[in-house]
Amino acid sequence: MKKFIAACALLCLPFAALAGEKYAVTFKSQGAYQDVRDNLQMAIEGKGLKITNTNHIADMLNRTGKDIGETKVVYENAEQFEFCSATVSRHMMEADPHSIVMCPYSIVVYKVPGDKNVYLSYRKPAATRNAALKKSLDELEKLLGDIIKDAM
Repeated sequence: MKKFIAACALLCLPFAALAGEKYAVTFKSQGAYQDVRDNLQMAIEGKGLKITNTNHIADMLNRTGKDIGETKVVYENAEQFEFCSATVSRHMMEADPHSIVMCPYSIVVYKVPGDKNVYLSYRKPAATRNAALKKSLDELEKLLGDIIKDAM
């Protein structure tokens, strides 16, 4: 029974750090890009958070690629939502004023050409020996993960 529970738990984990990388936590979703994107926006706002900026990454790459002679389409669609939590940010910055660099938080939603999946991803907070900061970063990571789970 313990092995069954462990196997189920592993299947529920996100694709943390695709391809062995440790800089991102990535979730895979199916459905139309626009639906997943709209669900993400609603999930962020549903937590009482205000999206301060939306970066249209696929559009930017397509526009600038022409200027530098690149033609490969990296994303069919890709957007980044930036937002902040007054509570989590306050805890982080009280624990270490230099953690200001973590704000604003961002979650990206994207679709890769030739792949039926839509991905949602966030930067993995760095490891720290500061116990208070680690607690705040764990709080941040929980918030980001919960937002994505709500969106899915």
